[in-house]
Amino acid sequence: MNTLLTGHAGFIGFHTARRLLERGDPLVGIDSVNDYYDPALKRARLAILAETAARTGTPYRSVEGNLADRALVEGLFETGGFERVINLAAQAGVRHSLVDPYAYVESNVLGFTTLLEGCRHAGVKHLTFASTSSVYGANRSLPFREDAGADHPIQFYAATKRGNELMAHSYAHLFGLPVTGLRFFTVYGPWGRPDMALFKFTRAILEDRPIDVFNGGHHTRDFTYVDDIVEGVLRVSDRPAAPDPAFDAMAPTPATSAAPYRILNIGNNAPVELNAYIDALEEALGRKARRNLLPLQPGDVPDTFADVSRLEAVVGTWPRVSVTEGIARFVDWYRRFYGV
Repeated sequence: MNTLLTGHAGFIGFHTARRLLERGDPLVGIDSVNDYYDPALKRARLAILAETAARTGTPYRSVEGNLADRALVEGLFETGGFERVINLAAQAGVRHSLVDPYAYVESNVLGFTTLLEGCRHAGVKHLTFASTSSVYGANRSLPFREDAGADHPIQFYAATKRGNELMAHSYAHLFGLPVTGLRFFTVYGPWGRPDMALFKFTRAILEDRPIDVFNGGHHTRDFTYVDDIVEGVLRVSDRPAAPDPAFDAMAPTPATSAAPYRILNIGNNAPVELNAYIDALEEALGRKARRNLLPLQPGDVPDTFADVSRLEAVVGTWPRVSVTEGIARFVDWYRRFYGV
């Protein structure tokens, strides 16, 4: 299928783009390549995508630009002939949303609006977009289920992503645009973001610096290896959303609709305590961390745990990479990429 993929220079976007090119799907990628973190890492990813397209002979075009640029996005849709859109572009990061909320409005709200408009007018067959487990916010009922409440976000980043879910539903309802929102759970792996814990911990340990371990390392996360995320993204994207015939307007659920709309969790379904995550990193590095134990940060939740039964009902199951194996793969990539 002819695909528009946003955020293709980003962590998950890069891995998704490479898989699409390897399986021969014509691809247009758009990314702002901003300086939220080292642009050199993003350009290294883009270079690999260009090499992959050349090796496989798959049509590929990379566009550098901002989704908030209406004229640019409208031009892409006018000439692209996109059958589907996968939106992985966003201003990410919980911490940064406390510092610069305006960046989240521009990328996650305004940029997503231009994308919805483009899909609407181009008659796109399916829009798949990234949401986040952070939308569960103050909800402490585990495991997180898509039909549970997600209206108490505890940081602005999560609020914008919950907003994306609601915006997408309005377009599905008004214009019949098939949309699927995927709530990602703590993605990690090679080519990851430098602002994420695994990257920061690895760098600090190798440089013999202490690492900050919040909540004493006792909170748990449903750490999900990036290849498992990509597998889910592509399987879902290949299966457009449809109206739920069982939807009950007298007892509505946030997960489905009478419109062609659905929300799905995508996680490992196996929470791991942060201390155990660090233990696995120490084993992969062959070094011990100096842990600076601190209280829970503002905006952090104590635990996450994905119920993925709805996802599996849509796309089936597949083997998932364990945290031990996933961290080992990340460390191997880090050592090669940075020559450590």
